[in-house]
Amino acid sequence: MRARTLAELAAPLLALRLLGVEFGHLPAPTVEVSTIYPERLELTFHDDLAAFEVWREALNINPESVVHRVQVGGQTNVLRVHATYAGAELMLIGYARVPAVEPVLAGSGVPS
Repeated sequence: MRARTLAELAAPLLALRLLGVEFGHLPAPTVEVSTIYPERLELTFHDDLAAFEVWREALNINPESVVHRVQVGGQTNVLRVHATYAGAELMLIGYARVPAVEPVLAGSGVPS
């Protein structure tokens, strides 16, 4: 595979610049632009699904487009959605721990 030039990453870099101007007041994500997927801009939110939702709403992405999965043996919620923004493939990803379930002792329920 040949080395890519910075110019070949123009679409996601422009999208990032425009997002910074228009949505600079929103929570900061982890940002990834990669030579492997030169048209993609990834915005990732760790331990903050609320920030994921704020961005999804700001970008007017349909909530029904969001894919929810659980990984790491049921310990991590993952939200993922794809969209297009300023000519770039935009991917929002949110990670958060699944809340621990409190054990219930046998016989501690409502009396019958």
